[in-house]
Amino acid sequence: MLKSLFSGVSGLQSHQIAMDVEANNIANVNTIGFKYSRANFSDLLAQTKAIATAPQGALGGKNPVQVGLGSTVSSMTRIFSQGSVQNSDKNTDVAIQGDGFYIVSPDGGNTYKYTRAGDFKFDAGGNFVDNNGFIVQGWLRDSATGKVDSTAPITNINIPPGLTTPAQASGEVVLKSNLNSGPLVTNYSSAYQVPSGPPPALPAPPALDSNGNAIASGDLGVMFNEIGEAFSLQSSQGVWIAFQSSSKTDAANNSIAAGAADLDITFTLDDGTTQQITTSGALAGNTAAQNGARYVSAINAQTATTGITATYDAVNSRITLLNSNASASASHNIRLTALGNANSGLTTTSTIGAEETAYRYRYDPTGASAIAGADKTFTTIADLRNAMEVQAQDNDGGAGVLANISVAVNEQGKFEIRNPGGSVDDYDVNLQITSIVEPGVTENPRFIRNMSALNSVLPVASGGTAFSQSFNAATHSSSIDIFDSLGSKHTIRMEFRKVAVDAATGSTWNMIVSVPQPATIDTVAPTNEKTGSIRFNNDGSLATYNPPNISFTGNNGSAPDQQVSLSFGTANSFDGMTSFDSPSSTSGISQDGFTGGDLVGIRIDQSGTLVGSFSNGRSFGLAQIGMAKFINNEGLGTEGGNIFVQTANSGDSIIGTAATAGRGFIQAAALEASNVDLSRALTQLIVIQRGYQANGKTITTSDQLLETLIGLKR
Repeated sequence: MLKSLFSGVSGLQSHQIAMDVEANNIANVNTIGFKYSRANFSDLLAQTKAIATAPQGALGGKNPVQVGLGSTVSSMTRIFSQGSVQNSDKNTDVAIQGDGFYIVSPDGGNTYKYTRAGDFKFDAGGNFVDNNGFIVQGWLRDSATGKVDSTAPITNINIPPGLTTPAQASGEVVLKSNLNSGPLVTNYSSAYQVPSGPPPALPAPPALDSNGNAIASGDLGVMFNEIGEAFSLQSSQGVWIAFQSSSKTDAANNSIAAGAADLDITFTLDDGTTQQITTSGALAGNTAAQNGARYVSAINAQTATTGITATYDAVNSRITLLNSNASASASHNIRLTALGNANSGLTTTSTIGAEETAYRYRYDPTGASAIAGADKTFTTIADLRNAMEVQAQDNDGGAGVLANISVAVNEQGKFEIRNPGGSVDDYDVNLQITSIVEPGVTENPRFIRNMSALNSVLPVASGGTAFSQSFNAATHSSSIDIFDSLGSKHTIRMEFRKVAVDAATGSTWNMIVSVPQPATIDTVAPTNEKTGSIRFNNDGSLATYNPPNISFTGNNGSAPDQQVSLSFGTANSFDGMTSFDSPSSTSGISQDGFTGGDLVGIRIDQSGTLVGSFSNGRSFGLAQIGMAKFINNEGLGTEGGNIFVQTANSGDSIIGTAATAGRGFIQAAALEASNVDLSRALTQLIVIQRGYQANGKTITTSDQLLETLIGLKR
């Protein structure tokens, strides 16, 4: 009878403990990071009245006869389910989404404690602490490498108040751009080589060559007209240029005679063919004037073929032959060479028209250039300018004094021809430019349109100027500020200019890297700029570039010879500079330097890194919160204050960074709420209450039975 009393008492005690556990859960329904517990009941040792017996013969087996002696709370289970994450307005609040614990220490890292409550803050000493004043453990930024090494031992997270970052000199400039390889561009500049860098206070004088002429640069074959259309010059394409309308009057002893002479003159044309001009039906009574008129008529009848016209000089009884070089249809009319026979009244021993009336200028993509003779070659616009000027100044082919005629390329990329006078060999310039058209060579309409704009008359000392249309080069530029060791900014500018195309290998662009004075990047004047080149493969990938780096000196007290590497991409790849048929543009440019700055704010990312924002616009990791995980979270002990401690059954802590090796990630400006479910807890209260009441009823009923037993004595 007494056993039932003791069973009832044990039941009351067990349910009282369960009630205490559930009351604690409910009390911590709003405790940050709290994990609720559950009381686990088990029965006590049972009294055995009879043991179990096995079947024997015809008699079956019997089960044991046992009477239980009550219940007890054998264990407590802490439930580590995820609590809801609630956003907060405090950027040092952090919540764990997943498994893991923050590590805190009350004694500078000698001992560790663990918590899920991420209500952290900075104290007056810059320590990152929880509400108990325990310092959060993690890793600090290495000032030498500028990195947070999460493989090192953890330590107190401390960010000194008033933290500043020193200036970091730039060591690398990374550029990703496309340089347009197509036949139509929108980014271009004149063929005139404009000095690079920011404009000076006064206009910069033009760069001059050895002859005092403004430098014009670039392969004409890859240049563009004023609306961005490529000339795309092919080998041997070009122009005829005549600087004056050339005439030839036969000598006085070759005057036209009276009588029945027939005209018989052979013109040798520039393509190697000949055109024979003959008159017949002469009359014995013809005067010299009548013969002259007959000869002139016969010559002029072939002007469309030869380009040559004739007039009769009645005073001297002579024929004057004129080649104006103005006939586009007579493409071979540029040179006047005529041989008369005895019947013409002209000498048979001399070529009466043996003079150059114009000159042929052919494009040669191999880079060969020639300025002597009747046939000239050019590759660059500088070659063509020089060849034109040499011919204009020595148009009669004589030795000695030269004409005072100038050919230049101005800042708009236009040929500019002047005839200022001042030389005894000056002449009236009558510019006539036509296209080269011959077997195997077609006209280049864009190039001839640009050049034929020069066609004009410039009398000696007239003060007039003839201009071509603009010649432009495909260009692109990018700039970014770099920093010296003092944190001073200097703008580095990179300019690219297309200069050549090779059908087999790809394209080449000139490159000028410049910085504002007094800074220097070269030892050769101008010391504030450095020239180089960049070449692309025929699939648009980067082939090579030079220079790969510059040696920068600010000349302002900062460290000299600062090495800045230029990172334009990997050879034969598309991860940097490219050259496709699309508009030139810069898709990315960066550098790694910065000026000094003060800490103005801290935020925490998902890996637990405390990222500092500085007044210089830079942001980088200052520290990283360490996280621990355990083999058995339920084996952890508690100390109050939202603190867990390691026990013998929890296993050792495994420390690492958030979001790795099964550890959860960290959400900033948020806190993890208690995982207590009130609806479950209140329901559990009802169950515990009913269990407690039932065990109380067991005791009162047993008491009544005992009272009946005692009453038998009466």
